[in-house]
Amino acid sequence: MARLVPTALWRARPEVIIALDDRFGEPVDAYVNGSQVWLREDGPAELTLEWRLHPVAEYERPPGLGTYEVFSAASLALATGADPPAPLQRLWDGLEVFPAYGDDIEPQPLAAAAGEALGIEPDAFGLVDHDPISDEWERTRGRVSIVDNLFRQLGSRPG
Repeated sequence: MARLVPTALWRARPEVIIALDDRFGEPVDAYVNGSQVWLREDGPAELTLEWRLHPVAEYERPPGLGTYEVFSAASLALATGADPPAPLQRLWDGLEVFPAYGDDIEPQPLAAAAGEALGIEPDAFGLVDHDPISDEWERTRGRVSIVDNLFRQLGSRPG
């Protein structure tokens, strides 16, 4: 049986990356697959939300940077108009936020709280089933876009 999770989603674009850095600072975790993660009490009634910046399909870490350096180098470059370590479209597809610990919340209040926390309204929100998305990502060894699949489940155009 599908487990539907409330989520809000933003397409990766410079203003989203800059807002993440300005408002949230450094991620609490970063993964070799390119994911960047923040855990924050931004939800209604200070519900803990997981903010996950998803990598592009077939992500490759920019040469010369460690896993934990990619976000800070890219966000600083985007904020100052410098050249990022790689074009944004080769780093991340989008930002997703959802209840960190499976808490029960409706998508609209989640999206409203998340939009206020980030200072940018989400591009889409609703309920998603993460299992088929993660299964496909694992099966293809990261050759599919998690964000495109999330947008499809939300009934929005991925591009």
